[in-house]
Amino acid sequence: MGHNSAFPPYPAVVDVFSACFRVPQPDALRRVYRVRSPGRMMRVLIVRSSAIGDVVFASALPGAIRRRHPDAHIAWLVEPGIHELLLSDPDIDEVIPWSKAEWVRLWKSGQRLELWRRVRQLRRELHARRFDLALDLQGLLKSGFLTWLSGAPRRVGLGSKEGSQWLMSEVIPRGGESARIGSEYQYLARQMGFDAGDFLPTLTVAPAADAAVLGTLSAHGLAPGAYAVFAPFTTRPQKHWFEDAWQALAPLLIEATGLTPVILGGPADTEAAARIAAADPRIVNLAGKTRLPEAVAVIAHSALLIGVDTGLTHMGTALARPTVAIFGSTCPYTDTGRPTGSVIWLGMECSPCRRRPTCGGKFTCLRDITPAMVLERARAMLAAGGAAP
Repeated sequence: MGHNSAFPPYPAVVDVFSACFRVPQPDALRRVYRVRSPGRMMRVLIVRSSAIGDVVFASALPGAIRRRHPDAHIAWLVEPGIHELLLSDPDIDEVIPWSKAEWVRLWKSGQRLELWRRVRQLRRELHARRFDLALDLQGLLKSGFLTWLSGAPRRVGLGSKEGSQWLMSEVIPRGGESARIGSEYQYLARQMGFDAGDFLPTLTVAPAADAAVLGTLSAHGLAPGAYAVFAPFTTRPQKHWFEDAWQALAPLLIEATGLTPVILGGPADTEAAARIAAADPRIVNLAGKTRLPEAVAVIAHSALLIGVDTGLTHMGTALARPTVAIFGSTCPYTDTGRPTGSVIWLGMECSPCRRRPTCGGKFTCLRDITPAMVLERARAMLAAGGAAP
């Protein structure tokens, strides 16, 4: 991931932060860890502020820490909205929202003094928690600064770059089996001596969201286990399967499995979702109508999830639902770690191209994935999950 243009250039950030907080220069850094008082629990801060999919990938980390340190206080710093994914996790004691958007707004509007006040306020709040260990899972300048701001004497960065390595007390390179979901975070857990185990992503359904979703499903004549979630949308067009493919898949899936397609997505996806839903009156369109906790509950009650490389699809894997992930220009993993999860990726020579497509918008890596192929894989995942295909 490159430099985020929403933030000022690295030298400017370092100059200001160094002046305000006396950031040590690289040759002055020493690995000096505060010795915890006898009887005081270990206090750990996880810094992974975004994005939804990456938070899902890393969601097994609190459990790995908890199994090794049962009495630890575990906190997670994350952006508002995404923080709702973590509130019900029994292994997380505290979720600390950090509004990147607000900081960026203050910078762009020239309200530098107010920004520095917000920075110092967060610094005071984090220092008051007396963290022993802070883990920077993103390895970027912004996340490295937040990790340093915590005041934790031991600050561990995962593959730190952009200068963030100078704000860490140690850096662990990214490792693990690249084909497996969440492997880099499992590798970190092992290097830190945590109980990594099978390290599968996990999400917990919030009771209030669950009750609300059961009411929504009932209003649409749907029972738990009687529908399949479609997750067609993400932030980049080169990750999208084509709308006509979704339109063709819906009736095939209904006829083969009896499952009703339910579309999930955000507010920005409502028009595209409406076009897909218009192809068959049996499709239920919930795009833009659920917050993240409700989306988790919808997926948890589904019989099947089919989606592109997006956070909602990764939730299907985390919730152990039969899941088919359609990848083209990206391939974050091919091994879901569960027999009910499968990835369709054609592995073309030009793929993964990520943010630099070379096909002129043809996206053959996705176009050549047919509805029939997806249906066949979906039936296999349903069978693996014990449901009749």
